Amino acid sequence: MTTAVVFDYGFGNVRSMVRALTRLGVDTTLTSDYRQALEADGLVVPGVGAFAACMEGLKKVGGDRVVLDRLRAGRPVLGVCVGEQVMFEIGREHGTETPGIGLIGGWVDPLDADVVPHMGWDTVEADPGMTLLKGVEKERFYFVHSYAAHEARALDLADQQVELSDAQHVAWCKYDNSRFVAAYERGALFATQFHPEKSGDAGAQLLENWIATF
Repeated sequence: MTTAVVFDYGFGNVRSMVRALTRLGVDTTLTSDYRQALEADGLVVPGVGAFAACMEGLKKVGGDRVVLDRLRAGRPVLGVCVGEQVMFEIGREHGTETPGIGLIGGWVDPLDADVVPHMGWDTVEADPGMTLLKGVEKERFYFVHSYAAHEARALDLADQQVELSDAQHVAWCKYDNSRFVAAYERGALFATQFHPEKSGDAGAQLLENWIATF
């Protein structure tokens, strides 16, 4: 049976993700156990709240190490919301810069908008050929966030002993004056700024697309 771990490090609406994956027939465990997280077919890294607090919580239970070790082995990882943001190089909040895991080139900054958070349903501009968005390119997804990455560069990760495919795919969303990264994929690394587990049928299809990569 296909297995997944939703990584439990104290930051994230984890129960809804567990339910969403279970409904799709995946044997899903909520845990911060390194071995289980490493060996599952898929790993979801959720996240809500502040970038710095999420990174601190993730590091306390070795979550950053689990992500890197899975990617070194070519095992799929899906970051969601702040779980996407921590995959980038730097998070900048309230004048403080916090290093992320550093798998995607770019910084996470406040949205340039009159009203924050960006909350509710929105469409995304999908890069042709994206695995995650196959069949749901024109659908709406559910967002709740005040920060986002406004660029995404494919980094050379040799210093972290991680080899991902040369090609990256990015989906974008426009909110007020911000055009930000809504979804990202490169090799076994996948991420969404929106919440697929709260995005109805479109989110379920996206998760099915991700599960198909296991």
